[in-house]
Amino acid sequence: MELKGRSFTYIIYIGLVLWLISGTQLKVSARQFFQQSDTIAITDSIDLSKTGEYHSNESADSVTSNGENQTKYPPLSQTKDENKKKWLPVPNKSIWFALAIPGAGQIYNRKYWKLPIIYGGFVGCAYALSWNGKMYKDYSQAYQDIMSDNPQNNSYMNFLGPGISQDEVLSDLSYYQSLFQRRKDLYRRQRDLSIFAFIAVYLLSIIDAYVDAELSNFDISNDLGMTLEPTIFNDVSRNRPQGVGLQCSIIF
Repeated sequence: MELKGRSFTYIIYIGLVLWLISGTQLKVSARQFFQQSDTIAITDSIDLSKTGEYHSNESADSVTSNGENQTKYPPLSQTKDENKKKWLPVPNKSIWFALAIPGAGQIYNRKYWKLPIIYGGFVGCAYALSWNGKMYKDYSQAYQDIMSDNPQNNSYMNFLGPGISQDEVLSDLSYYQSLFQRRKDLYRRQRDLSIFAFIAVYLLSIIDAYVDAELSNFDISNDLGMTLEPTIFNDVSRNRPQGVGLQCSIIF
């Protein structure tokens, strides 16, 4: 009876040891399973975030070599550059800027290379206006002096050569009077033309600013071309060929 009792206890001990060993193995396998599931979830979330970024900038479908449709995702930097809006000037604003300050319309349109041309035109017109105005004033005074009967009023002698004396002028007075009148009228005409030229430069700067702003919105296709080919010109009234020539075709 004692042997049977001892063998029974040994069996119980052995069963407990096997149960403990199997329990630890289950714990280890469960822990490994949860660790693997966590790593899979992390990698899946990273992949989903990447694909989400690409799908936000999705482009057109492309066809692979096997004939299957496959979506191509361009780089993020390229799509960001394409999404940037191109700056375009507003024509009405360019007109108001050009009216307020000469050349401000070109600055608004970002065409800075036109400023030297515009301001050069203003400087040239201002110099011509000043020069012609001064000469007209001097010749007007000289004409008044030569037309007067007072010999003391001889400012006209400053415009004649050093070899001409006042007695020679008085001897041929009608000729010199007409000469100073023509020169006075000439400088007056040039002074008036300088004023019109100044206004013309101002108006051209306004027109240029407006046209430049309008053409900034004009889309030019890349498929530009011109072809020359021989052709036969038909006479519509006679319904027969009239001549042979070249035909020009422009693609835009």
